[in-house]
Amino acid sequence: MGNLKGQVAVVTGSAMGIGAEIAAELARQGAIVAITDINPDSAEKTISDIKKNGGAASAFFHDVKDPKSSISVVGAVEASLGPISILVNNAGVSKRVPVLEMDEAEWDRVMDINLKGTFFMIKAVLPFMIERSYGRVINLSSVVGKKGYPDFSHYCASKFGVLGLSQSLAAEVAKSGVTVNSVCPGIVMTPLHDKIVEEMAKAEGISFETALKNFLSNVPQGRAQTPLDIARMVAFLAAKDAGAMTGGSYHVDGGMVMS
Repeated sequence: MGNLKGQVAVVTGSAMGIGAEIAAELARQGAIVAITDINPDSAEKTISDIKKNGGAASAFFHDVKDPKSSISVVGAVEASLGPISILVNNAGVSKRVPVLEMDEAEWDRVMDINLKGTFFMIKAVLPFMIERSYGRVINLSSVVGKKGYPDFSHYCASKFGVLGLSQSLAAEVAKSGVTVNSVCPGIVMTPLHDKIVEEMAKAEGISFETALKNFLSNVPQGRAQTPLDIARMVAFLAAKDAGAMTGGSYHVDGGMVMS
């Protein structure tokens, strides 16, 4: 379609999983994609696939927990690929841990990556977007950013925080030409969610298949979402045609959250 032709997009934590599909979809739409990850070598297949389809992508080392790393990767991307007009904060982690079994280190790990990492990258990119009077910031939250789930308090808190950050920032920069939106995936079967289902199965003493069936029973459509489902929403919000949409949170969840 080419809606993003020539625009430079940064997708954090995109060497694999949802992030890799977001990178691939943005490239299909014509964007020049920077795949940033703490393990950029694992993005080789994604980059190869993008290039086979005529797209452009490069991988960069980036540790979202480190504000200096965010500043460094933004400088490297701008020097190598050009002005960044699209930022997708995708990097995230999760783990099933009841509150009374959770230590401070695990709480901090999830907050540092999911919420502080989003903040650090916004701080690094936003001045350039404001200076150019154009930008698209898309933050990955979750359905658990809208509704709390037992045994995932730190993950829920981080994703609620992403929504608050996104809404506040959207209002703050509304007149600058920069939009800020959130995408809230439901159950997307990636290695991250596979691990969650495995943890649920172990905790409940049931098979992976039974745990997955129970997991999906929360989805009115009766199926998991695919990484492409999420990527298409991100690409839509990244387009110039979405310029009047800011401060929103858009569910791609098969009907799990309907408000």
